[in-house]
Amino acid sequence: MAMWTNSAFLCLRHCALAGACATALMVPASANKDPVTPKQLKAYQEAFMAEVRKGDLLFHGDAATAEQLGVKLSTTGWACAMCHPMAADTHPHAFPKFQVSMAKFATLRDMINWCIEKPNQGEKIDPESEAMKALEAYIYWSNSGSVLVPGKY
Repeated sequence: MAMWTNSAFLCLRHCALAGACATALMVPASANKDPVTPKQLKAYQEAFMAEVRKGDLLFHGDAATAEQLGVKLSTTGWACAMCHPMAADTHPHAFPKFQVSMAKFATLRDMINWCIEKPNQGEKIDPESEAMKALEAYIYWSNSGSVLVPGKY
C-alpha cells in the first residue's frame, strides 16, 4: 500500500510540475530581453557553421588548419575521422558521464583530448581553445537529432 501511495504522490507531483511547466511555456521567456531577429539568427548560424567547418577540417586531419590554430592533433598520421567517420560513435549528448576508458567522470572535451593523446599520440589542447571549440561544434553538429539512450553509450 505504501508503494501505491508513493506512486500516487509522484504522479500528483509530476502532474503539478507539468502544469507549472505548461504555464511557463505560455509566458514569454525573460532570459533574453529582446527577441532574436531574423538578421541576428542568420549571423548566429553563420558563426556556428564557420566553427563547424573549421572543426570538420581538424576532425579530418587538415594539416593547414591544425597549423593555423597551433595544434598537433596526431603524430601517427591518423585523424579523428579514421575511427569516427562523420563523427560517428562520438555521442556528445551522452556527456558528461563516467568514461570507462579514462576511469573518471569526463566531459566531451576531456574525451576529445583523450583521443588526441592516446590513439593519435598528439598533444593535448587547451579546453578553451579555438581548436577545441571548433572540434566540439563539428561533433555536435554531426550528431544533431541523435537520441540519448541512458546507459547505452
